[in-house]
Amino acid sequence: MALAMTPSTPSRLAYIDWMRGLACVLMFQTHCYDSWLGGGARKSTFFMWSQLGGTLPAPLFLFLAGISFALVTDKLRQKGIPAGQIARTTIRRGAEIFALGLLFRLQEFLIAWGWSPWSDLLRVDVLNTIGLSMMLMGVVCWAVLLLSPKCNTRLVLGVTAVSVGLAISLLTPLLWTSWRARWLPWPIESYINGVHNLGTPQAWLFPIFPWGGFAFMGLAVGFFLLSDGARDKGAAAFAVLGAGGVGLIYLAKWLDARPSQLYATYDYWHTSPNFFLIRVGMLLAILAAAYLWCRWGAGQWGFSPFIQLGQASLVVYWVHIEFVYGRLSILPKRAVDIRTASFGLLVIFLSMVLLSVLRTRFKGRGAEAWAWFQKPVKAG
Repeated sequence: MALAMTPSTPSRLAYIDWMRGLACVLMFQTHCYDSWLGGGARKSTFFMWSQLGGTLPAPLFLFLAGISFALVTDKLRQKGIPAGQIARTTIRRGAEIFALGLLFRLQEFLIAWGWSPWSDLLRVDVLNTIGLSMMLMGVVCWAVLLLSPKCNTRLVLGVTAVSVGLAISLLTPLLWTSWRARWLPWPIESYINGVHNLGTPQAWLFPIFPWGGFAFMGLAVGFFLLSDGARDKGAAAFAVLGAGGVGLIYLAKWLDARPSQLYATYDYWHTSPNFFLIRVGMLLAILAAAYLWCRWGAGQWGFSPFIQLGQASLVVYWVHIEFVYGRLSILPKRAVDIRTASFGLLVIFLSMVLLSVLRTRFKGRGAEAWAWFQKPVKAG
């Protein structure tokens, strides 16, 4: 999510922050309309499109986590840091994000004390999956760096990441149905297929299959952008990615239209590799558009609320949930019309932008204040 949710980079890339901000805005509108709309509004075409837009934030966050992971891994490798130390650094950061995900679930459970079931403590949410995906990426990068030290490392890492991402997508329909790991305790199986404690996989959760695949696709794109060819081509490399993304969308639609399918149980919206490819294609197209917008468009004309949100997306993700779904919801749940919910969405958006400004402006000030208090008092 935020670069605070991935290994931090020394200089921020505006298009990555802008895309994270876009993910935040899409997340806000999905959550707000889902929480607040009631009556006939929940059956409207408007609500349908709102929730369809909600299929993008999680892939965006995971995809960008993969790109940032590639940037950090490559920087450490260029410094000559051994593969084992790179793995420890990146895996530890993933573990920190995973721990934050568990802490977030604990906070939600305590705030909802009395009506939230204890099983919510073990719910697989997007933070958990981002952290676990980062740990898996750390293991994969470590193995490649260890086994292929003299090869074109970026190329091998990129090809391996694509292979792992596609393998996750192809295995998803099986692991949700005929290959279900029923022998595992449900809190562990839920990280594979989102079964939770409900007996069958739940589409509203974020298990590694298929969601971790987006992180590995982002990892592959990150290593592509770091390659000498992509660096030399500059904007043309992003245009190639965008064109490739559009081509991937049409390829996936063609595959989906085939009369015969690979799987006995075909769930297009939740486990289908074709829908996975369409979303990867959309991510590539958005990446190209965001880069061009931030380089030659209005993406950086003065203050950009999207870039600002992207710089503190972990905080705004954490906080906005309470004002939309929690006890502090600013509007009654499932009880208002589209106009009222849209006004609430505007309030949430402006509040989260303000929060992100405060977060970035005062980040690190606590340490400075503590250092000031520790200064010795000089005799007058």
